[in-house]
Amino acid sequence: MGVTTIDQKIAEFFNSNFNLGGDWPWGNLILCTIAVILSVLLCGAVGLEREKKGRSAGLRTHLLVGVGSCIVMIISIYGFPAAVSFNADGSSSRDVARLAAQVVTGVGFLGAGAIIHNQGGIKGLTTASTIWLVMAIGLACGSMNFVLAISCTLVVMVILVSFRRLERKVNRSNPMFVVISDASSPIMTNLLTIGNELHYTISDINSQMIQNGSDQCVEVTFKVAGENGREVDVNELTIALEKTGSVKSVQVLNHH
Repeated sequence: MGVTTIDQKIAEFFNSNFNLGGDWPWGNLILCTIAVILSVLLCGAVGLEREKKGRSAGLRTHLLVGVGSCIVMIISIYGFPAAVSFNADGSSSRDVARLAAQVVTGVGFLGAGAIIHNQGGIKGLTTASTIWLVMAIGLACGSMNFVLAISCTLVVMVILVSFRRLERKVNRSNPMFVVISDASSPIMTNLLTIGNELHYTISDINSQMIQNGSDQCVEVTFKVAGENGREVDVNELTIALEKTGSVKSVQVLNHH
């Protein structure tokens, strides 16, 4: 037994009340128009949040991905009427989700382009996730699941805006540092000594040799946590590292 959705009721309403004569499915036409407009509004809201944060993929990128996904879904449902075949019981053997599956794969590669690995850290994961997510919102709009698309967009906006405060609070207690030092200096010994003196726990240490201009240097990335759960004083640790004399730069990746 099939399930009648709210969107199907909307289509029936439009088909019943906007019949201008003939066999034209005006209700479906209006629904497709609503789907495109709704995908612009919903995906635009997500893209605007990314644009305000100055991310590489902003309003236009999210709009294009979302609206494109919506159009592909509409084409998958309505675009190939001649290719539809019916079984003996009147059911259709056409798979309308085939194009949608290709969109999921394709946008996954697009989102990967927004991820940047820089100085021991990874940037762009959230933006890549929102690109993939507006694709899902676009598919929901294109498949006429308007209620699902709207509710999911509201949840996403809450995550992007409200959860940022929680993320900042967590990052304050466990920031990640990137230190560039002379290759000839005992940076590891100095780092552990400073951490012990300031009562900080140093973890997840990674180092690599890099070329800084004409100088051979060591780049060290590590996380810092205060003992007994106390907050890390970033300025205090930065000053202590710079006082060693061999440190050329200190950068904090995830502290706000």
